[in-house]
Amino acid sequence: MKHLRTSCTPPHSPGRGRLLAGLLALALLSALCSLCLGPVALAPAEVLAALFGRLKGSAAAIVLHVRLPRTLGCLTAGMCLAVSGAIIQGVLANPLAAPNIIGVNAGAGLLVAVSCAIAPSAAALTPWMAFLGAMAGVLLVLAIAERAGAARITLVLAGVAISGMFSAGIDAVITFVPDALNGYSDFRIGGFANLTMDQVRPALAVAALGLLAALSLSNELDLLTLGADTAQSLGLPAKGFRLLLLGVAAMLAGAAVSFAGLLGFVGLIVPHILRRLIGEESRPRLAASALGGANLVTLCDLLSRLLFAPYELPVGVVLSLTGGPFFLWLLLKQRGGRRV
Repeated sequence: MKHLRTSCTPPHSPGRGRLLAGLLALALLSALCSLCLGPVALAPAEVLAALFGRLKGSAAAIVLHVRLPRTLGCLTAGMCLAVSGAIIQGVLANPLAAPNIIGVNAGAGLLVAVSCAIAPSAAALTPWMAFLGAMAGVLLVLAIAERAGAARITLVLAGVAISGMFSAGIDAVITFVPDALNGYSDFRIGGFANLTMDQVRPALAVAALGLLAALSLSNELDLLTLGADTAQSLGLPAKGFRLLLLGVAAMLAGAAVSFAGLLGFVGLIVPHILRRLIGEESRPRLAASALGGANLVTLCDLLSRLLFAPYELPVGVVLSLTGGPFFLWLLLKQRGGRRV
């Protein structure tokens, strides 16, 4: 399979390493700013001392119990949603596809609500229930799109319909079990307020597994981006790997939704921009998407905390205000440049 991949992917770009290094440096800087800035500003030295157990008192409590879970949540959710979007766009050959658009996030949210209603104390199960819901969304949209035609607009419309049904399901669960999701409006919008390590920790393992799986399947993703028929002719069982990669995308999206709620547009904006900057080869594109998603969500969360201080906007509002116009521009561009 390596030989096939070498023959159909572009050569290594000299600027690719610099771009990845720049994204990594920006992610580290964003994380440090997230730990330092807030209603109580802390110096970087204080933050590092608290992280290494050399600082006690209220400053250490703020870092370890408030800002560290929030920062880890931002980085993890951004990585997961961006890589999930990159996989979905590659497998479906559709730049309009993203976890929040084709029903993946809403499916994950529905099973998170069901899980919290049935077993509120089983926090470790939440990411896996979210994965099952996300996978259900992927399979439903894929089946509808294949039956009705593989046009890009068909896929988007099917996703909107599925998202609406799953969202109605979430509303029904909350109607019957109002305490199933604490802070339901925040979950619906997406945000990281009052996040704890107990909420983030179970998702970290699922996210790490999904990211490793995505990178290890990058060769197969390269072939699938050529089209199912071409991949099949090159010896790849296209249908099986298509489902496997969509399963990985669902796992990543589910891990993010399990603690961050229904964040939108990360999986649309980041992969689309980075594809233009880094090229079509899947492995560097997935790595860049992970770092780009971490940066976008962390910086938007920082803006949401500081812009109207002491009031705080849910980060989902900032992402929607950014991503909505981007999606409309992309939709108009697709219809104007390539009729679907």
